[in-house]
Amino acid sequence: MFVDARLQALLDRRGGLAMRREMLSVVSPWALQSACRAGRMVRVLPGIYVDAALVRESEPSLPLLSRVGPEIARRASLAYAGGRAALSRLTALDVWGLRRQPADEPVYLDLPRGAGLRGRPQLVVRHRSDFAVAPPYVVTRNGLPVTRLDRTLVDCWPLLPSVDRSGPLIRAVNDRLTTPQRLVTVLAEVSRVPDRAALSGLLDRLATGCRSALEIWGHDHVFTGPGMPTFVRQVRVRVGARTFYLDMFAEAERVNIELDGATSHGDPAEREIDLRRDALLATVGILVVRFTHRRLTANPLQVRQETLAILASRRRLTMIK
Repeated sequence: MFVDARLQALLDRRGGLAMRREMLSVVSPWALQSACRAGRMVRVLPGIYVDAALVRESEPSLPLLSRVGPEIARRASLAYAGGRAALSRLTALDVWGLRRQPADEPVYLDLPRGAGLRGRPQLVVRHRSDFAVAPPYVVTRNGLPVTRLDRTLVDCWPLLPSVDRSGPLIRAVNDRLTTPQRLVTVLAEVSRVPDRAALSGLLDRLATGCRSALEIWGHDHVFTGPGMPTFVRQVRVRVGARTFYLDMFAEAERVNIELDGATSHGDPAEREIDLRRDALLATVGILVVRFTHRRLTANPLQVRQETLAILASRRRLTMIK
């Protein structure tokens, strides 16, 4: 049996998804029912139908929202909410481009309290008293309403495995999508955040200028304590026509500590760029000291001792001059 041409045209215009009331404006209830019985249409949520061709048949035991692509699942969830919700938490984090959401995770929606919508299989709804589907609570990204980034990051903190929690926050700050100060403000506004102390500590490290998990680890285990200066992070230095940002700069000793990540600088071309950069910084009296991920994490005491020795040597040279 073929789908009514008017119904198919509506689905095509709507990207394969339509609401029941839209379909009943072009076909009879009998025609819609017949299309569903014939396996041409599938109801994924109350009042929300998709073209059956968009539903994966390989995993029939899974909820229907898990068997359509993420774009369809999100559009279907928003249509089900009828304009009363925005994508939130792990779903919003995916829309923001900071973490891809696996197919087995549900769609998350935030709604104002009293909106009267309940969750469904693979659809998690949260009713908030401090929420409206409008700025500043919600922004439009890729054509979809999503919770603002700062709140999304704080909300996702307890939902992610502990080893994955810091990544989206670090990337968001590095990409200048937000700032540590904005995140601190949002954290203060949210009353219940599991493992709040760890999140607060991460934001404190980001506020000091740490821009990677390795830098945070180095800050906590190597580059603080007796004898260590207060390093200034992400210092902007101009040498001729070039501008550089220094990971950790001891201003009095004019020493720049650079921490190379586990996968960094394996390419000879990248190594050559580093050497040229270090040489240019040397022309303005800045000594660049590099530590690899392996050395920093495997021999932190040795790295600390070397750093202290280098700093002491630079101070002696300054006194001689």
